[in-house]
Amino acid sequence: MTATTSVWTLEIRFPSDHGKACELIDQVVEQLVQRGWPQSDRFAIQMGLEEALTNAIKHGNQNDPGKFVTLKVQVDPQEIRIGVADEGQGFRHARVRDPTRKSNRKRESGRGVALIRFFMDEVHYNESGNQLEMIKRRSVS
Repeated sequence: MTATTSVWTLEIRFPSDHGKACELIDQVVEQLVQRGWPQSDRFAIQMGLEEALTNAIKHGNQNDPGKFVTLKVQVDPQEIRIGVADEGQGFRHARVRDPTRKSNRKRESGRGVALIRFFMDEVHYNESGNQLEMIKRRSVS
């Protein structure tokens, strides 16, 4: 299979539905496969995107199917940029406690944010915390 070098974009607004989120994740991963991205990068992107969409649906939109998530993806030969926005109140991302610290290991929150930060090269939230941009640069094969 020949790697595709063109830019691929996706912009979609969808109801807070985990099934639809999974379909979109599959579409993004398939584009990475077609473009010859390394498996380790595809895994990291899939994990970061799963966490971001789950957080938007579950925590941001409170699983309310009447609220929407916006997903924007741009894949070029060197990097992927992913934007996720929900209709929730947001959160103070800088105050999320480190779940790897012993005192926080039993807490039920914060793991998703930590995983996103671990798997992606750059993570940026808007001021209110209901929009996220993630960037992952392609590894050298």
